Amino acid sequence: MTQTAEKRSAHIVDVLIEEFGASMALDPAAFRRKFRKMAASPFAFYRGSASLFYADQIGDFADDRFLDERTSRVWIHGDLHAENFGTYMNGSGQLVFNVNDFDEAYVGPFSWDLKRFVASVALLGYAKALSDQVISELVGVFATAYLTELTAIAAGGDDAIGSITLANADGVLRRVLQQARLNTRVDLLDGQTTIDNYERRFSLGDGVYEIDDATRERVCEAFTRYLDTLPEATARLRPVSAHVKDVVLRKGVGIGSAGLPSYNLLLEGHTQALENDVIIYMKQAQVPAVARHIDDEGVRRYFRHQGHRTAESQRALQAHADPWVGYTELDGVGQLVAEVSPYAADLDWADVNEPEELAGVIADLGRSVARMHSVADDESSHDLVDFSTEEAIVAAVSADEPGFVSYLVEFAHAYGLRAREDHQIFVDLFRNGRLPGL
Repeated sequence: MTQTAEKRSAHIVDVLIEEFGASMALDPAAFRRKFRKMAASPFAFYRGSASLFYADQIGDFADDRFLDERTSRVWIHGDLHAENFGTYMNGSGQLVFNVNDFDEAYVGPFSWDLKRFVASVALLGYAKALSDQVISELVGVFATAYLTELTAIAAGGDDAIGSITLANADGVLRRVLQQARLNTRVDLLDGQTTIDNYERRFSLGDGVYEIDDATRERVCEAFTRYLDTLPEATARLRPVSAHVKDVVLRKGVGIGSAGLPSYNLLLEGHTQALENDVIIYMKQAQVPAVARHIDDEGVRRYFRHQGHRTAESQRALQAHADPWVGYTELDGVGQLVAEVSPYAADLDWADVNEPEELAGVIADLGRSVARMHSVADDESSHDLVDFSTEEAIVAAVSADEPGFVSYLVEFAHAYGLRAREDHQIFVDLFRNGRLPGL
């Protein structure tokens, strides 16, 4: 290994241990599973190594002429890559295709979201054997769609496209929404529960475990506190939906949740009919990777704990968010609580391969990101960001829009290459036992 590769290897180890070291010590087996998933491909590695990405943004990739006092303080998603989009049923009963998974959301530079996304486009394009020219064009499509939508929102919104719904979606995203529409609550319940003596209970197995009475009591107490954090519209569903029928422990949920406990709760639905039961999850929230590189005490103090941060971020960044999103504390640790939705469907990138089709999807995602960045500002119910984010970003970019697009294209190629090289380094580190604690 060259001296440069050795230096990068040491850096990767240092960042991963700083981010995950304490959790790895508690549950090394969970992190072996996580790291094997990350080893599967450069994209999987990129998904699981947000901490490395942000360390690089204050290091080798720190130069960003489009950041100023305001554009460095936008409520961002924090882990915006191509696989963090999907469908959900919003608080108005509409199926929406939009950004999801707000576990890493925080306040920081708006361009970090865009850079993380376009690097994922480069990795996705490389995996599909697309040429560098085609990848450049796709990144350009994303950046242009983002700026066009954001400019329209800043101008009053008349020309903005808005949320992607069945009313305006076409092509691939319309198919995803239609597939989500076919899902039913009964199918979800049948997949995760069984009926015993005329009552539903969770099925066990495949990472689902029984809990003892003391744990159930603590979880139910935390659930009661969570109810007070729900929006008024959701609160009106009580008291029937406040009845907890069953609670189970879940393990091994997702690349980003290694080693973290998560509980599923089965609730009585809005009627006593069994097909109306609701499944919610309560999972321990983590410090977002981006927060380690943002020195803003005002942002840090704004949130009671990480569960509060995650829930408030989702409400702030997702127009008409899931009405079940809330937060609580369990054993003194912040928890995110939300519904296990029957209407969630992810975009399967394996089904989108040709440049023209990819361009259509990526343009829609650019518009979604613009809408996300625009909603959590001075016109929202939150006062964390007290200026118009769309106006601030447009002002910072408008003097050199072609230069901004080129900047993102260049970054996508440079960081896509780095992520592919880092993936190989990571695999070698892991397979040769050079990641401490595993």
